[in-house]
Amino acid sequence: MKLQVSVLLVSWFGVLSWVQAEFFTSIGHMTDLIYAEKDLVQSLKEYILVEEAKLSKIKSWASKMEALTSKSSADPEGYLAHPVNAYKLVKRLNTDWPALGDLVLQDSAAGFVANLSVQRQFFPTDEDESGAARALMRLQDTYKLDPDTISRGELPGTKYQAMLSADDCFGMGRSAYNEGDYYHTVLWMEQVLKQLDAGEEATITKSLVLDYLSYAVFQLGDLHRAVELTRRLLALDPSHERAGGNLRYFERLLEEEREKALFNQTEAGLATQENVYERPVDYLPERDVYESLCRGEGVKLTPQRQKKLFCRYHHGNRVPQLLIAPFKEEDEWDSPHIVRYYDVMSDEEIERIKEIAKPKLARATVRDPKTGVLTVASYRVSKSSWLEEDDDPVVARVNRRMQHITGLTVKTAELLQVANYGMGGQYEPHFDFSRRPFDSGLKTEGNRLATFLNYSDEQDAFKRLGTGNRVATFLNYMSDVEAGGATVFPDLGAAIWPKKGTAVFWYNLLRSGEGDYRTRHAACPVLVGCKWVSNKWFHERGQEFLRPCGTTEVD
Repeated sequence: MKLQVSVLLVSWFGVLSWVQAEFFTSIGHMTDLIYAEKDLVQSLKEYILVEEAKLSKIKSWASKMEALTSKSSADPEGYLAHPVNAYKLVKRLNTDWPALGDLVLQDSAAGFVANLSVQRQFFPTDEDESGAARALMRLQDTYKLDPDTISRGELPGTKYQAMLSADDCFGMGRSAYNEGDYYHTVLWMEQVLKQLDAGEEATITKSLVLDYLSYAVFQLGDLHRAVELTRRLLALDPSHERAGGNLRYFERLLEEEREKALFNQTEAGLATQENVYERPVDYLPERDVYESLCRGEGVKLTPQRQKKLFCRYHHGNRVPQLLIAPFKEEDEWDSPHIVRYYDVMSDEEIERIKEIAKPKLARATVRDPKTGVLTVASYRVSKSSWLEEDDDPVVARVNRRMQHITGLTVKTAELLQVANYGMGGQYEPHFDFSRRPFDSGLKTEGNRLATFLNYSDEQDAFKRLGTGNRVATFLNYMSDVEAGGATVFPDLGAAIWPKKGTAVFWYNLLRSGEGDYRTRHAACPVLVGCKWVSNKWFHERGQEFLRPCGTTEVD
């Protein structure tokens, strides 16, 4: 056991030492947990073998002693009359039984416990568990999945069967409750009750579930149901003090409501749609449009627009390297022009880039529009790393290829960013370019989206680079995604689905240098699969003659 622990110390410390918390933000990092758990199972099995060997010795001794004592106790004096028996009795009690006691007290779990202690420092944290729960709820909302569907694991494109137990569902509900999210608390606690009513065994009790559920529906304003659920709770546990106090409080509030309704000569205040609660409105004004596009609904790719989309061979303004081997180019959208290129990266290049990026992955950040400081945010769930050309020849080769395809110089572009999305990984609607203050008149007039995004005090995110704004985005898809994970443009009604080895390209700025607000886009939550992408952001400086300026503000 000591040998194995030392090996584990070396092997897993090497794999996980650079991994910080927030496993849920990267499926790539979570794969390491699979191997860690597999190793723990092996260690546990070895501990069981040692314990079984020890118990076998103890059982053998017990059987032997049982036979001997049944014989000796039948005629103690006659048995001890034989001097050898007398000697052996003394020896057994003085030497053999204490030795057996040492065997029983022998701590064969030490190796397993040491192994567990070594790896435990790299285990997911409470933050990971709550983040993973939020991810499932995000998928639930975005793709309109009910808790029963998720609990039964009936998701599109899945290879493996996976189900949530009643205890698992309770964990989901409690996580939502702890964050003050009573809408999801109700949905998941109702699922727990459903599975318990179906006869599923669990460690949690119905009374505990009803305790959470009754208070959650009260917080959602459903007094009638809060009273009903609290009475059910007291029927199961009449001594539940908090439930008794809650029931009296709920009944008093309900009586006040009735009196108010009678006073107003209306029962409108008592009308409630039983057991149905609306999802709370959040901070994102285009939430419904964004999530509809993620589901493939509301895409505005009309027949008229489709007639404007073509595919062709692209040689990048007769770049010598592309004259011999042009890329297949396909229009994804006409205005603004968004194109997809095929066979941009080979499988070997993709695997190599993932290999060198994985040890550098860290939680992706966003820039605070007021302070300019990079920070993590719940609306961006992924891990990313930045690769330099010196990291590996494949990085330099891919950079040159993107330069040839776009006709833009990479000398002023940002480093290649590689991103891996985690559970429900997403990046909500955002711009890739840095916004400039608008005229104050736009607060009451002009484009709806521009008005909403009128940050008069936003910092110049790229000022320190000295290369101007992000003129264009080149997005490489480095994996297929079984379900979800689309790139959507809410203002356009466009949805682009990941295809391994392809890339999409668009300009973020008009030729005048003004931001093209139609390019506001989002990475939809990954429902099933592991999404890898890499980005190249081209900047204004150095592109003056490669993409000349326009003559008007809207060019």
